[in-house]
Amino acid sequence: MGRTVVRLAVIRPATAVVLLLLSASLGTAAAQLSAKVPRVGYLNPGSPSDPLSQRRLEAFRQGLRELGYVEGQNIAIESRWAEGKYDRYPALAADLVRSKVDVIVAVSAAATQAGQQATRTIPIVMSLANDPVGSGLVPSLAHPGGNVTGISMMGADLVGKQLQVLKEVVPKVSRVALLRNPTNPASAAQLREAEAAARALGVQLQTLEARNPQEIDNAFAAMTRERAGALLILSDAIFTNERRQIAELAMKKRLPAISSAAEYAEAGGLMAYGANHIDLVRRAATYVDKILKGAKPADLPVAQPTKFDLVINLRTAKAIGLTIPPSLLQRADQIID
Repeated sequence: MGRTVVRLAVIRPATAVVLLLLSASLGTAAAQLSAKVPRVGYLNPGSPSDPLSQRRLEAFRQGLRELGYVEGQNIAIESRWAEGKYDRYPALAADLVRSKVDVIVAVSAAATQAGQQATRTIPIVMSLANDPVGSGLVPSLAHPGGNVTGISMMGADLVGKQLQVLKEVVPKVSRVALLRNPTNPASAAQLREAEAAARALGVQLQTLEARNPQEIDNAFAAMTRERAGALLILSDAIFTNERRQIAELAMKKRLPAISSAAEYAEAGGLMAYGANHIDLVRRAATYVDKILKGAKPADLPVAQPTKFDLVINLRTAKAIGLTIPPSLLQRADQIID
């Protein structure tokens, strides 16, 4: 009869160690693949081709990196761009909700409002939002109460100061044009503050509305007809997107103008006074981190900026034949010359 030979494989100790390490490594990789990577929706008013929009997005990424998040490794960002068109917000917000992101970062009050209308369950972190209480985004800064929290720009609170700075530059001005976007949820509160400041300073406001680049052109034509002596630009994402157009028109009309966005002065506008927009977007990452770690938006108080920058473009002042008072130059945080 034939014999059945059974061969036993002998695994040397060194080989066994290698196999154990390989098994552990594969197990860790599988666990990492199966782990859910948090997904952040980023709803932006600008265009991906705009350098400012990219600077803001990179600032947000930087804020995440400072907290230990690396895009593509332990966090994912899904960007949606309104490209300066407020009517795109609802569809973009709804798309992020359908994508089942874990949190939405909304850059502007209008973006926040669209997100809030699209979902009452997904947390929303607002950034660059003016007057969140007056806009109905939160019932109070200390106790947001719903699915929205984040950072306020205090735009309405700064309008009076902006008008005061404008009056220092052109002390004899009696008529100031005010450019606003009526579709901005915070525009009404800013307008009320501007009207109160105008009465205190003894100037008359000429309120003009613009929702798009064409209406901005029309508004400047009306300023010329009414002989406005200066321009106050209310905080609005569309005006920031069209900052170069507004700066060029103000230069052409030799019209001293002030905005809340430093980027306006950097684009050729005369002056800006307000919070640092890039820093506020970066700070939004701290809210995302807390929410991903289990905090509820309702329990996270809305933050406010702590520092406000005055930016003066001396090149523009010289081009329109304007002398900036030395006392104002001394207070400036940035002078473009």
